[in-house]
Amino acid sequence: MNIWLVMLLGGALTFGMRISFIYLFGRFEIPVMVKRALRFVPPAVLSAIIAPALFMPDNTLNVSLSNHYLLAGVVAILVAWRTKNTLLTIIAGMITLLVLMWGANTI
Repeated sequence: MNIWLVMLLGGALTFGMRISFIYLFGRFEIPVMVKRALRFVPPAVLSAIIAPALFMPDNTLNVSLSNHYLLAGVVAILVAWRTKNTLLTIIAGMITLLVLMWGANTI
């Protein structure tokens, strides 16, 4: 019963926080500087999540050619840059990582 209570309470809190922002931004005019700054939030958050996984796979900085995650990330970046296709980028990065790890027998 406690798990359900925690899940319902967490869902209600999440919903409340999100609806409050929607409600507030719908009632007030947002300054242009804030709008410009908010455009950079998603790439900054995504970079903060991905960068440690690429550069520090074993909790130590590794920028060598033996870092399969970094090499797969570079391939994914190149595919994203050329195609602008999210699904193709994910598939290319995952296949590259799989092939590199399979070749090194680390799967």
